[in-house]
Amino acid sequence: MRLVLSKSDALVVVDVQKDFCPGGSLAVPGGDGVVPVLNRYIERFGVEALPIFATRDWHPANHVSFKSYGGLWPPHCVQGTDGAAFHPELKLPGTVAVISKATTPEREAYSGFQGTDLEPVLLGLHVRRVFVGGLATDYCVKNTVLDALTGGFTTFLLMDAARGVDVHAGDSEKAVNLMLGAGAIGIRFEDIV
Repeated sequence: MRLVLSKSDALVVVDVQKDFCPGGSLAVPGGDGVVPVLNRYIERFGVEALPIFATRDWHPANHVSFKSYGGLWPPHCVQGTDGAAFHPELKLPGTVAVISKATTPEREAYSGFQGTDLEPVLLGLHVRRVFVGGLATDYCVKNTVLDALTGGFTTFLLMDAARGVDVHAGDSEKAVNLMLGAGAIGIRFEDIV
């Protein structure tokens, strides 16, 4: 596949935060491996002056996703903590639009579209195609991709710039198959002209 970027494109970097990288409280195996690849996409979209979005979990300390409040996960990405910060080597530009999600105690949000203004902002910029990568393939990337498709966006999954948690063996592979089956298009950086 050979893709030419256009003014209707946007890059969505999903949850590349310290807590999801090695050493973090909810580390994705090899999660920091997405950083150099995403930096290439960020640079390319920057050269083309295309919009770049970065989603982040921005949980209150008593968030419903935490085990102590009935959820599945250890505390992670708590608002204002070091673990909630973006990976220090992720080269987000000053113009990046940060999308905070799962910001209220009682509501989970795996998708960058859920409870945020991402969709209206994309529509306001006349974006028709979104390029999505980050962490984790089987949770927040999957849900963001599926919501983008539901919203009518042509959606590209950055196969070389996503990693999964794999709570159960094969979860990430299943998530990729689900996204592609729903209409997402899998690409790698080399596919962009």
